Amino acid sequence: MRVHVADHPLITHKLTVLRDKNTSSPTFRALTEELVTLLAYEATRNVRTEVVEIETPVAPTKGLAISSPRPLVVPILRAGLGMLEGMVKLVPTAEVGFLGMVRNEETLQPDTYAERLPDDLSNRQCFVLDPMLATGGSLIAAINYLFDRGAEDVTAVCILASPEGLEAVEKATANREVTIVLGAVDERLDENGYIVPGLGDAGDRLYGLV
Repeated sequence: MRVHVADHPLITHKLTVLRDKNTSSPTFRALTEELVTLLAYEATRNVRTEVVEIETPVAPTKGLAISSPRPLVVPILRAGLGMLEGMVKLVPTAEVGFLGMVRNEETLQPDTYAERLPDDLSNRQCFVLDPMLATGGSLIAAINYLFDRGAEDVTAVCILASPEGLEAVEKATANREVTIVLGAVDERLDENGYIVPGLGDAGDRLYGLV
């Protein structure tokens, strides 16, 4: 497993505002979109391309285009949905699938309640969107789900991670092509499985309590 922490000053600045408990939901949503676009630059560094021939107004030349099959972007509902626009803004030709997962607050393990994905993901590069890599349960389940469908490699884009969550994902995805792109790695998990200092419940802060 490869881990990349994107420590750009703009990312750190946006993270600081996201962490502030006084930041409103509209501001939180807008900053999340901006932050994910910045993280997406790093996440797509190894996206597959092919050589194409084009003509400029001056002369013929060759360039690169994203190759087929197109990348698949998979937000984990509901909080991952707040990251989708920032990702597809950078990769508008990507296909989008969905995984609905909820954490059982007693066991801290994920339950899958919905999915909308192609049946066959053979030779596909997949990008999973999940704001918080806390215990790692939801992300591990999503990554395994995609590989079981035939995905070739999976990159997860997360705003924050805990050391415990990263360790869990690494153990669960050994010998698989997995990359984690992060805004920051925080100190630890608390007794309730929340990242410290974190930013709270990303879904609630994006959309309000339901």
